[in-house]
Amino acid sequence: MKPKTIHLWYWTLTVPFALLMFMDGIGGLMRAEAGQEVMRHLGYPLYVLSIFGMAKVLGAIGLIQPWSPTLKEWAFAGFTINFIGAAASRAYVGDAMSLILMPLVMLALLLGLYVLGKKRDRMRGKSLELRYSTDVRKLA
Repeated sequence: MKPKTIHLWYWTLTVPFALLMFMDGIGGLMRAEAGQEVMRHLGYPLYVLSIFGMAKVLGAIGLIQPWSPTLKEWAFAGFTINFIGAAASRAYVGDAMSLILMPLVMLALLLGLYVLGKKRDRMRGKSLELRYSTDVRKLA
């Protein structure tokens, strides 16, 4: 794939994913009734809605910010932990397979975004190196 195509796919998939996580985080911060029901069902205290909500909001911002690759890595790691924990929690309480698989599907999407982002960064790095080496030759 061309670098521009990879870049386009990366942002086309990352922005909706980040918006979804941002809205879910806002729901957690507002302690939406649906979230409370899930937390009760899973046996978690309700105050974790605020903790998870803030983490999701910050993670969503971390995914779309362009300044810090380290912050982006932490956001990917946090969402990975979130989805694995959600699937494990659902399995632990004996939920239906469809409820266990949903966080794993989101994890697979997240992994795809991560790989696509790494490929995009590698290609951008090569094009910057090429551009830099060309500019240096012009100066010589």
